[in-house]
Amino acid sequence: LGMMWKPFQKLIIHTAFWSILSEQEFVYVGDEGVVEAGGASHRVGIDFGLRMQLNSWIFAYADVNYCVARAMDEPQGSNYIPLAPDFTSTGGLSFHHPKGMEGGIRYRYVDNRPANEDNSIEALGYFICDANLSYHYKSWTLGLIVENLFNSEWNETQFATESRLQYETNSVEEIHFIPGTPFSIKLKLGFQF
Repeated sequence: LGMMWKPFQKLIIHTAFWSILSEQEFVYVGDEGVVEAGGASHRVGIDFGLRMQLNSWIFAYADVNYCVARAMDEPQGSNYIPLAPDFTSTGGLSFHHPKGMEGGIRYRYVDNRPANEDNSIEALGYFICDANLSYHYKSWTLGLIVENLFNSEWNETQFATESRLQYETNSVEEIHFIPGTPFSIKLKLGFQF
């Protein structure tokens, strides 16, 4: 169930309320590196977004999503779907000047989320900003791309898996992760033909 509304010539607002019943939820098993059947699930959520043209060459956008995801065949409290995000958002500003300059700044946000079925281990969320700037002259493009503008520490991939070091007698379930990209700058040179 959704609605798209254009209250002004240069503003579009859209929202949707949705519900999904899935007969079979597939989940990743980090200890074995496989995907296996996890039973039926129910997800319900709301999405909200806007698109706005601030002037003839500057644009803004934002999307916000909230979702509750639960396994239907498990008791309450042990029915979380591992790594299913409950709150996410993306947005940014971009510009495209007629004299050849273009660029923007954008963000992505993911809230903390359950890493296992009873939510006793959390996968950490993150807020990351990227920026870019380009200049076009005839067939040439010179650009600058900045990733992770504020050099935030974040985990790109996270799984709750069991591991045991050589000196440990019992295995421990904990988060294993791949660190996210740190602050970096890339230079771009392009030619169109």
